[in-house]
Amino acid sequence: MVYENCIMELFNACPVCTRACDVKTQRLGTFLSLKQWCPHCTFTRHWNSQPVLGSTPAGNLHLSAAVYLSGASFIKIEKVFKAMKLQLFWYETFRRHARSFIEPAVIHHWKVKQDVNLQRLCHEEKVILGGDMRADSPGHSAKYGSYTTMDLQCNTIVDIQLVQCNKVGGSYHMEKEGLTRSPALLESRGVKLDCIVTDRHPQVQKFLRERNITHYYDVWHMAKGISKKLEAISKQKDCEKLKKWMKSINNHIYWTAASSTSGPERITKWTAILNHVRDVHTHEDPLYPKCEHVIRKTTDKIKWLQAATPAFYKLEKLLNNKTMKDVAKLSPHYQTSSLEAFHAIILRFAPKNVVFPFIGMLCRLYLAAMHYNENADRPQAKTQEGESLFKIYFPKARKGECKAKPQKTQPTFGYVAYMMDLIFEEVFVDPTPYTAALLAIPVPEDLSAQYEKPDKEEVIASFVSRFKRGAV
Repeated sequence: MVYENCIMELFNACPVCTRACDVKTQRLGTFLSLKQWCPHCTFTRHWNSQPVLGSTPAGNLHLSAAVYLSGASFIKIEKVFKAMKLQLFWYETFRRHARSFIEPAVIHHWKVKQDVNLQRLCHEEKVILGGDMRADSPGHSAKYGSYTTMDLQCNTIVDIQLVQCNKVGGSYHMEKEGLTRSPALLESRGVKLDCIVTDRHPQVQKFLRERNITHYYDVWHMAKGISKKLEAISKQKDCEKLKKWMKSINNHIYWTAASSTSGPERITKWTAILNHVRDVHTHEDPLYPKCEHVIRKTTDKIKWLQAATPAFYKLEKLLNNKTMKDVAKLSPHYQTSSLEAFHAIILRFAPKNVVFPFIGMLCRLYLAAMHYNENADRPQAKTQEGESLFKIYFPKARKGECKAKPQKTQPTFGYVAYMMDLIFEEVFVDPTPYTAALLAIPVPEDLSAQYEKPDKEEVIASFVSRFKRGAV
């Protein structure tokens, strides 16, 4: 940043005769052009603050690309510039830069990276995928649903499908549509799918069952639902004892999934908790005849539940309900927690309180995926003495319990540097092949296209403030 009066100090005096000169300035966004001429010795000079590529100042395009690729908001950047009285171009210029150069570069770079990942998966015998959808707003009023497919073995995003609700008949159907597209793409590229881990969405279950694809359920989603119901039961009369068992039951869900090799074994281990809470550690089922922990004499006999009591009856009803068949399909190896972490990354590039056009939303999803793939497996940070660093935090779900987690090294942004070079060295020089790939993407019509657009003057004439209406 340079103050204008500081720049003018260099041009006010003629470098030949040292007398005062006439200076004419021209501004175009962050670009400043100065024309200096001396009326005494006819000295002239023309100076630009940045190179001009054709008719586009390089600094303007550079700033547009930096804002877009970093996931920042032009509106907020504009407010910062106005507060500092810095020169900036209009929003329409930013959108023109995005359509012409930035978005084609993002689409191209993502396709290149995706091809590399799919080629790698083609040569693997056992591919385990995770899938989950993220809506751009809560509830059943979302406009966009982005379905993400992740290679759980390598912790890498391999595909993102963006679905608009008016193409599938409503927000509820977006998850199935996204899942339908991803396996089709992988199969067309020769990827042999071993199994997929998702949540328990009914349409997803039916689709994968009909396609004969091995389907596992993420343990966290099931544990979360049971924990909420168990907490509500523990607040009821004569059920306070269940509070002491909530953490153990939650751990038991994960242990059941990880230590079992078949569906019947998972169900047997899952139901064994009903014996365990009564201090009974031998079981009738031969698949799990006794508890594997060391039998100890407890000093807190009050914590054990008794049969035929309200607390045990409600616990038994909760654990033996229709979720029993879901226990058999709990994922024994990988979970979708990494996908939840990726969804948090998306919020940096596409906040839910901002409306984006279809291509803009798609590009921001691709940027989030590139950022995640580059930084997902960062090592743990260490001090100069070689000690591992940890962060202390208070999870909201733990209600005041303090936890520690490893502190990772600083993220890198190699994908941004690469696309900066791509924009200036290739896309700007010849945008035709890059824009052609972008135009090939089918863009659904706007949600408002299904309605007849009235005359603007009629709408304005019918406007009446609710505070100025007559008596009812």
